[in-house]
Amino acid sequence: MDMQMSQEQNQAQEMTIKASPSLIEANYILSLSLPELRQTILNELSQNPALELVDHETCPFCGEVMVGGKCENCSREDSKTDHTDTVNEDLDSLYYESYSATSRSLVSDDEDDFDPMSIVASEQDFHESLRSDLHSILPEEDYEIADYLIESLDENGYLRQPLDAIARELGRDVQRVEWVLQRLQEIAPAGVGARNLQECLLLQLRYLEQEGEIIPEYVRAILENYIEELGSHKYGYIARKLKTSPEKVAEARQFIKQKLSPYPSLDPAVGRTWKSPSRSTYISPDVIIFEREGKLEVEVVEGRQFELRLSPAYQQIAKDLEAHPNSYSENERTHIKEYISRTKMFISNVNQRRKTIYKIASALVELQEDFIRYGVRHLKPLTRAMLADYIGVHESTVSRATAGKYVMLPNRKVIPFSDFFTASLSIKDVIKEIIMSEDKALTDRQICDKLRERGIRVARRTVAKYRAELGILPSTLR
Repeated sequence: MDMQMSQEQNQAQEMTIKASPSLIEANYILSLSLPELRQTILNELSQNPALELVDHETCPFCGEVMVGGKCENCSREDSKTDHTDTVNEDLDSLYYESYSATSRSLVSDDEDDFDPMSIVASEQDFHESLRSDLHSILPEEDYEIADYLIESLDENGYLRQPLDAIARELGRDVQRVEWVLQRLQEIAPAGVGARNLQECLLLQLRYLEQEGEIIPEYVRAILENYIEELGSHKYGYIARKLKTSPEKVAEARQFIKQKLSPYPSLDPAVGRTWKSPSRSTYISPDVIIFEREGKLEVEVVEGRQFELRLSPAYQQIAKDLEAHPNSYSENERTHIKEYISRTKMFISNVNQRRKTIYKIASALVELQEDFIRYGVRHLKPLTRAMLADYIGVHESTVSRATAGKYVMLPNRKVIPFSDFFTASLSIKDVIKEIIMSEDKALTDRQICDKLRERGIRVARRTVAKYRAELGILPSTLR
């Protein structure tokens, strides 16, 4: 009897721990990037006869649904030109318009007429964008170093010139040049600004760790100590040195091969390239933030791309089945019910994904409006946990909904969602401001108290770390 009760209790515990299949599917749909969602929908359409994609004719210029062959938004008529056919070949193509001469001709010079869906490329050259972001976190006296470093990057994103040579050229201290380089590596696409392959891969690994990526065991150890042996396929040697199995080494190698790039500036996942100065930076955004009558508004891109429904044929079959159940065999009834249920669940998950992303983006507009309008100096301290609490969802929901997804700002710059949560740059600015305005040198503890007065809660050791990264001496030496 006791054993039976124990088994029942264990089963009950397992039921509470295990997530339902519907929840697992919903979480999976939420975590997908826009291209992955598109592929998932196409796969489901090919496998599920009850699911149907509503085929609206959309304007190739702004993405709005056309009525009678005419776009009511931008007043363009549907012309059967090669350009239109090309744009409509792929559901994502509306969001890959580049700032070429062609796309310039499609956009009004009047800023009020700009439709953010028509362009996802930032007109600003990548070098200028990087320079602007780096200047925003540096003291003015370091601008010369920053500009020199950026212009010294090769087409693959590496800094090949030795730091001591740069320091001599600029007449600056080599430690200061290295400090500015570290700031560049923090804000640039992961791996850009590296001085060699090992540093490039380690910078990317650090980024993935910060983003919550699950890193296989031994990846860091291999990159730090056995990168040459890895390139020579000496898995057995590495395994012996790390006291592990060759299979573990192979697993680490596979992760490095799939997740890290030796050419960060050319990697599509990075989303930036400057091999040619004329090339645009373009990424497909998941969310558009635009200004309308002085107010920031949000649009989830997939809302225009994917409208799903239960096919009219299956709707009619379902009605007929309810009215005349005996007209169908057991297998037919099972088939119909299963596909209709599957369709409704799939549509529900896609719609819930859209609502969740919209809710998160809208909250970010409320919490980070100054950052959106004025740049990184106005970024407020914000974690995913804080945002989750603000909108009433679990932190994992925020993580799934934002990972690998991008936002286009009103200035047409496309950034990852993660940029909204990079609060350390803003905190560093505040720390610098406090120290610059001090009458008497403040200790790290006193700076911590000053931050708390401004609603920023960080540990004393964090203040010490940021102060050191800013190149500011401790209070006893100031």
